[in-house]
Amino acid sequence: MRNTGSGAARRVLVAVGIAAGFASAAEPAAEDTKPGQLPDIVVTATRTEQSSFNVPASITSVPIGDTTDTLGINPSEFLDGIPGVTARDRQNYAQDEQISIRGFGARATFGVRGVRLYTDGIPATMPDGQGQVSHFNLDSGDRIEVLRGPFSALYGNSSGGVIQLFTADGTDPGQFKFGLVGQSYETIRASVNARGVSGPADYNLDFTHFETDGYRDHSAAQRESGNGKLNLKIGDGGKLTLLANTVNIPGAQDPLGLTRAQFEADPRSVATAAETFNTRKTVQQSQGGAIYEQDIGGGNTLRLMGYYGQRGVTQYLSIPVATQGNPLHSGGVVDLDGNYGGTDLRWVWKGALADRPFEVAAGINYDEQDQNRKGYENFVGDTLGVRGALRRNEDDTVRDFDQYAQATWQFAEAWSMTTGLRHSDVKFDSEDHYVTAANPDDSGNVGYSATTPVAGILWRASDIAHLYASYGKGFETPTFNELAYRADGGTGLAFNLVPAKSKNGEVGVKLKPTEAIDASVALFRADTDNELTIATNSGGRTTYQNIPKARRQGAEAGFDAQLADAWKLRMSFTWLDATFRSPFMTCPGTPCTTQVPVPAGTRLPGVARQDFYTSLEWGHDIGWRANVSGEYVGQVPVNDLNTDHAPSYFVVDTGVAYGMNISSGHLRTFFTIENALDRKYAGSVIVNDGNGRYFEPAPGRTYLLGVQWLWSR
Repeated sequence: MRNTGSGAARRVLVAVGIAAGFASAAEPAAEDTKPGQLPDIVVTATRTEQSSFNVPASITSVPIGDTTDTLGINPSEFLDGIPGVTARDRQNYAQDEQISIRGFGARATFGVRGVRLYTDGIPATMPDGQGQVSHFNLDSGDRIEVLRGPFSALYGNSSGGVIQLFTADGTDPGQFKFGLVGQSYETIRASVNARGVSGPADYNLDFTHFETDGYRDHSAAQRESGNGKLNLKIGDGGKLTLLANTVNIPGAQDPLGLTRAQFEADPRSVATAAETFNTRKTVQQSQGGAIYEQDIGGGNTLRLMGYYGQRGVTQYLSIPVATQGNPLHSGGVVDLDGNYGGTDLRWVWKGALADRPFEVAAGINYDEQDQNRKGYENFVGDTLGVRGALRRNEDDTVRDFDQYAQATWQFAEAWSMTTGLRHSDVKFDSEDHYVTAANPDDSGNVGYSATTPVAGILWRASDIAHLYASYGKGFETPTFNELAYRADGGTGLAFNLVPAKSKNGEVGVKLKPTEAIDASVALFRADTDNELTIATNSGGRTTYQNIPKARRQGAEAGFDAQLADAWKLRMSFTWLDATFRSPFMTCPGTPCTTQVPVPAGTRLPGVARQDFYTSLEWGHDIGWRANVSGEYVGQVPVNDLNTDHAPSYFVVDTGVAYGMNISSGHLRTFFTIENALDRKYAGSVIVNDGNGRYFEPAPGRTYLLGVQWLWSR
């Protein structure tokens, strides 16, 4: 039976009522403070700290803060409205969010690829180019930085863009924060956060619990995540940062996608195969890291980073029993258990060249991922959705060794130049331990390398207008998931695949007519050789191929303004034309019987051509606050052949909040209506699904109620 969310709402209403009663009995604290002007944002997206206004690249920094009226679980809640970025909440916690930048990563159905991910400077993307955002702890966050365009090449493999989450530093006086949010469909999030300063150290500790019955049938999930950050000042000019985070997602149900007919008949329904095989996924991940920075004098700074993590994934798929009769098939249960880690050493010097400001950074980094991959049948006798006989057992290793350098020189009063170079070596190795008479040894290895230069120039045309241009080359290796199966049906990994390489250019203007207004416009184009796309999708397995050419080009615009005293306006627009520039053959059916031509000029799937976003906020932290936002997204092709599309849609969110000072702290309550017009639309798509189950419906009108109590010592 479906739940309406009334239980979660009642629990939150009680909490809000108790908190409000406490607040009304308390003495008011400090007076209301008016929001300040838009800050001059300092970003680290190009390896050194610079004002975003002075960087020849498209960079957006989104504050997370304590006034967010959202569920606070998914990065997509904070990435809405960033030009060029598509972040889709799939309403499916057995699958990670879909995130793409300028069309890179749009076709991914298994986590995030084509985009580099970092948490506090530590990679959340593995050396093979695949990453996850499930362990991003937003409750402890300070900001999210998004880099688009050529300069992402400085981060190496998977260089369509870069997303970085930064944890907030500790506060003085110390703070304790408690948050409780309830949403429709029995969804609830509870969190506790402690921040403080003790002598030379500051800390930020957080624990968050989340659970939901899910909008769709068979989509219940639970997640616990913890995050800790400790900053310690050492001696003269030294700083040590210790980081740790963990996430546990036990048995998140996977409803799979819906066919068009199923989507139109009942968006909340579930694919029959999902219930038949009880499709689900369990994830456990723990990670720790350390960053040491030391000023060594003469404008020189050294930075050393090291990290280590463990990740385990068990996923039950809906592969039919008959399909697994093939002796080469690896079964319907995936069991991954691995560890990963790496280090990065960077030197930065700030000085002068020809009596003009000059800054250079150079470094090396090494990352390694070791993974034991097992496959099992998803049946025992007539019982389905259970772990059966072993069908796959291999040890996979990826090693990534890179060297990079970057320099910024203000060679004239109104001109500056930034250049960079990175060389990457990525090596894959697989040792097969499941060898039978009908299943030969699939061991093998392959290595890829690339040198990716980038350069940009910035012209300070006036105090309020900066113009820039940049150009770079990108590099994207196949991930282990893409290497896992050969398109010809043979044994062994698909080592015939080669990296995709792109040429990426951008021109833009950044405007700051007042301290309260930021605006930007950018034109971009990326031409890719050896684009990775689907070859076959049959029997529960996807294989990949390289095609000669693809192109992503378009325009972005963003506008942020603090209007008058209490009003804030945000607007963004993205136009993206992403197409295959070469014809190729694909096999869309299950089973794969006939190759079908895909003509040149066909749109890349998973990418909308237009995206327009606007939001308007009114109010202050003290007293009433209200907001309304709207987003239009154009139709999205769901397969390489463009034979079907997710329809375009326009969705509106609105909400109110009330904040008050209480003794020793601050209390805030909020109420939000998402999809206020109750539109029916596909929030995300499963690109090239072999069964035609492309559509992942977004919820209808959804209600969210929350309370946050911030106590200061």
